[in-house]
Amino acid sequence: MQAAWWNTGLAGLLPALTGGPLTPLYAVMLGLIAAYWWGRVWREARLGYGPRVAWWAVPGLGALLLAQLLDVPALFGVGAGLLLLAEFWPAAFVPAPGRSPQWERVGWALVGVVLAGTLILSPGPLGPRDPWTGVTGLLALVACVAVLLSVLGRPRGARRPGGRALVPPLKTVGFTTRWAAAVSPAWPELSVTLTGNGAQLRNVSPRPLLLAGWSPAGVNAWMRPRRPDGTPLEVLGVGEEVFVPLGPGDGGVRVWYRPERPDAPPHLFRADWVPARPAGGERVLN
Repeated sequence: MQAAWWNTGLAGLLPALTGGPLTPLYAVMLGLIAAYWWGRVWREARLGYGPRVAWWAVPGLGALLLAQLLDVPALFGVGAGLLLLAEFWPAAFVPAPGRSPQWERVGWALVGVVLAGTLILSPGPLGPRDPWTGVTGLLALVACVAVLLSVLGRPRGARRPGGRALVPPLKTVGFTTRWAAAVSPAWPELSVTLTGNGAQLRNVSPRPLLLAGWSPAGVNAWMRPRRPDGTPLEVLGVGEEVFVPLGPGDGGVRVWYRPERPDAPPHLFRADWVPARPAGGERVLN
């Protein structure tokens, strides 16, 4: 009965439009991956971001689909790699420029959805009997729906030139952050590079960070990150760096900050290393 339902239901359309066997579990897995990616595109759009490297998820899904249809296991690894790249690359999503909403993009995305549906559902040599056309139609549908979500999900409030919704940093980031309950993200949003007289901190997250303060590890101190000219640095953009001076005996650094979104709690970055020996050794990061 289960096999009969599969062959007569919506899932039974997949083998027809792709031109090859597709197991129910594999088709459900691909659908869940696509739904998750759409959800992330919508969530980032609500924060004022649009996909950049995240677009690699579309060919990643295509590679996973072709791995089953063509019976080429290597394509599964390629698809999984592209999906990981789209998920964890620091610049997977970037600030969306321009006004919101962009109705011309909505119109073109709707046209793409109609054309993709035509490729998938139309009979004949260019329809479901052609596996390559069926796969192309499915991937075009995934991409066009993502464009709709990215445009329609963007907030309508006040915006700065980069397309990011304005967030008042002084009300949520400052000395009080030092005593607030801070969390450490599962994936570091800052990287540290040790130099001769300090450390270079780099924003490796996909969004700007509102810097509150920092201190050497094990020291009850609070210092503001500063630019080379000595002025306080409040916002560290994506890929930007800031230098913090440290002594040779310091064995770590703590940085308090908040991702630039309204609902983010204070975050704490921790980095520790073995201090250099007085005779002149190398510091080793843990």
